Amino acid sequence: MSGFNDLTPKHRHGVLGILAALPFTVMGNPADPPASAETAHRAVTPLKDAPFVQDDDVKCLKSALENGNPDTGPSTFLLKAPPGCRVAAHYHTAEEQLIVIQGSVLTGMKGMRSVTLTAGGFAVMPSKAVHSFSCIGTDACLMVVTFNQKYDIVWVAR
Repeated sequence: MSGFNDLTPKHRHGVLGILAALPFTVMGNPADPPASAETAHRAVTPLKDAPFVQDDDVKCLKSALENGNPDTGPSTFLLKAPPGCRVAAHYHTAEEQLIVIQGSVLTGMKGMRSVTLTAGGFAVMPSKAVHSFSCIGTDACLMVVTFNQKYDIVWVAR
């Protein structure tokens, strides 16, 4: 199998040209007209503009809906928690996926030992798996959570 360096200079320039154009092909031109209702949903939200609101159940938690509709189907949220914020044992009908963006998040799931996740840490909580989490350490925590179907929460008494 030949590599990039085995190509002639003319062919290397052609490959580099195609690679340079790919981001514009995928992202589109900034001058393109806005997407119509028939096109796929597109969202670009800088963190400073995320619409965080106080959580109704966990007073130390703030969330921002980034995509989807949690009342009817899949959704993605940003969660912000100050140090010491604790979300008690609960489960969801939907599968939950969690990615830590910043801070240290102690994540526990019934039947498994608790693990501290830091930036880039990932957890999957299957449907109806009892789990909890806490923002530990001195820094605030920022997380992305996704649900693969309608959102619900069932609190579990300890």
